[in-house]
Amino acid sequence: MVPIEGALLKLECLQPTGSFKVRGFFAAALALPPERLRRGLLTVSAGNAAQACAYAAMKLGVSCRVVMFDTAPETKVAGVKRWGATPIPMPRDQLFSWIANQGWNDDPESFIHPFADDEVMAGHGGIGLELLDDVPDLERVVVPVGGGGLVTGIASAIKGMRPEVEIVGVQSDGYALWDRAFAAGGSVSIQPATIADGTTAPFDQRMYDLLGECVDRWLLVPEPRLKAAVPQLASAAKVVAEGAGALAYAALEQLTPGPTTVAIVSGGNIDTTLLASLIS
Repeated sequence: MVPIEGALLKLECLQPTGSFKVRGFFAAALALPPERLRRGLLTVSAGNAAQACAYAAMKLGVSCRVVMFDTAPETKVAGVKRWGATPIPMPRDQLFSWIANQGWNDDPESFIHPFADDEVMAGHGGIGLELLDDVPDLERVVVPVGGGGLVTGIASAIKGMRPEVEIVGVQSDGYALWDRAFAAGGSVSIQPATIADGTTAPFDQRMYDLLGECVDRWLLVPEPRLKAAVPQLASAAKVVAEGAGALAYAALEQLTPGPTTVAIVSGGNIDTTLLASLIS
């Protein structure tokens, strides 16, 4: 845990694959019956879940394929290959159609949903339990939100023991999916215009219902503020965060100081060219 500007940073960017996702994928893979695990693993991801699935498969000695946006950062594609998995690039609209039609039913591997999976969310809940142990006076947790698996896992773990702790969900205004969905009362579809590629998951009705129950407050970070937050984190805390990973830190300036607050730095898999452009 790193103290910064009246808050603490939970550095999930230091996980073996550079993001929190490895927690959920190990939990989900280990929950599979042995015969299903032997078939290998399959997931769909913008990049961090892809690497987590690949890493879990490598450690468990099974094969892995990952359906990814064809615009996924090369850093994340390379990470998938590094752990021995096969990336399957798809255009964004085709990928969303594949998800909507549960295209994985035609594949031999065992599919693990990157966020709308009970075991995945339970694995992420370990973060919440660690926060309760490490920060006894915890009052507020600020969490970047993409598909919703991270924040629902953390919130479920924390609120089961300390319901008074405030859970703040954060997105960029360049992909304000959940803010717009709750304003509309249901499904919306928008195009991303953000460096937080890890948060650009599609609308999911189950996650919409869960987020409505467990997130106490939503914040939108202006995209220029998010771009400034990446180099600020690198300078002030010596932490390299990707766009999604910097969201919670970027949102701290919108919060009233005082309550004991933890901001989740969810990932650090940033494209080096993008990082250089933000620092310069």
